[in-house]
Amino acid sequence: MRTLQIVVVLALLLGAKRDKAQFDTDALKNKAQDAARSAGKKAGSQQLEEKANDKLLDEARKNQCAFKSGSDQFQGKCDDKVQNLFNAIVDAKKSLEGAGVSGFKFEVSGHTDTSGRAKTNKALSQKRAAKIVKELVKKGIKQQEIIAVGRGSEAPLVKPDDTQEKKAKNRRYEIRVRLLAS
Repeated sequence: MRTLQIVVVLALLLGAKRDKAQFDTDALKNKAQDAARSAGKKAGSQQLEEKANDKLLDEARKNQCAFKSGSDQFQGKCDDKVQNLFNAIVDAKKSLEGAGVSGFKFEVSGHTDTSGRAKTNKALSQKRAAKIVKELVKKGIKQQEIIAVGRGSEAPLVKPDDTQEKKAKNRRYEIRVRLLAS
């Protein structure tokens, strides 16, 4: 309803008059319907994005690969976890494309605890995120559909991270889908 009101006001301001005394109500109605469809499509896309992100974040939480200290090398095997992440991304992609959504990228963000220097942590988190992206690309995710972002310690889950358990929760990666502006 709010969108309709805005469209009507804009139409009035932009001179959607047939003549000085009469308005073209069909043109106003069409503009309002177009605006409502556009707003509805955007809201639907946002809901799909949120739903996909909830699932992707949940899968990433359940499938954290351990890294060697100060390194982007896995500590132990991680094949099954990467496969689960791959499956979650494929499912999210199918859901988005099935709903007619195009123009999106998957983002793997790396995070660290607050120990050490911020610059070092940022670089390490970027390397770890890139390692996960590399493994997902090996599984079949297209390189142009996924990016790695190092966040360092700028977005901790636990504040303060003053115990080993809390620090461990902040050393993680997350996966999200980002809809690109169209």
